[in-house]
Amino acid sequence: MDVDPDGWFANWTVQMRKGLLDFCILRALEGGECYGYALVKMLVAIPGLGVAEGSMYPLLSRLKKQGWVTTRLVESEEGPARKYYRLTDQGRRLAGEMADYFAVLSAGVEGLGRTALDELKTSEENSESDLKS
Repeated sequence: MDVDPDGWFANWTVQMRKGLLDFCILRALEGGECYGYALVKMLVAIPGLGVAEGSMYPLLSRLKKQGWVTTRLVESEEGPARKYYRLTDQGRRLAGEMADYFAVLSAGVEGLGRTALDELKTSEENSESDLKS
């Protein structure tokens, strides 16, 4: 039996990945400059992110146009020149802000189930206590 016959979950995951991809690229570049293919390999290794190599280069180009990354071309003895990407100061600040926001959001989402359960238990305990009085 198909739990999601209308594809809602699949659409939701696509939207989630789109929203996270810029953040993941900036976070990866916080570790230092990186050439495009190595960046793709790093992101492909993240379970569920679903990065396609062909979609990375337009994103990197957009991030460059925004002023968040810069590039430099380095000749390679093993093939064509490699384009290295590096965060600008503005990109580094943005990556930090995004990381802070993501940490708060993740903690809040993770706490939802526990908080709701704790509140329910407290409410039930208070109700039982009131009944005994």
